[in-house]
Amino acid sequence: MSASWAAVLAVGAGTVALKAVGPVGVSGRRLPARVTELLEVVAPAILAALVVTETFASGRGLALDARLAGVAAGIVAVLLRAPLWLVVISGALATAFVRLVS
Repeated sequence: MSASWAAVLAVGAGTVALKAVGPVGVSGRRLPARVTELLEVVAPAILAALVVTETFASGRGLALDARLAGVAAGIVAVLLRAPLWLVVISGALATAFVRLVS
């Protein structure tokens, strides 16, 4: 087994253990309202950070390329209340078009 697979398995086991400790540690007690509010906004914030990082980062630098057009097209589609499949397709088409002409 390579070191990479060992790391993947270790992180997976740690994740399962951490998820198991949560309910056991709380054991029927309710979390404070402020903690619950913070937990509700963590996932969208992490997702937004991931999207921004993957869109604008290239190694350690800033990259403004075709990906930006795709995200912009997706944002416009969301603002127009398009269904999810159309948001994805519009982003992909915008990215492909910019890559085609550049």
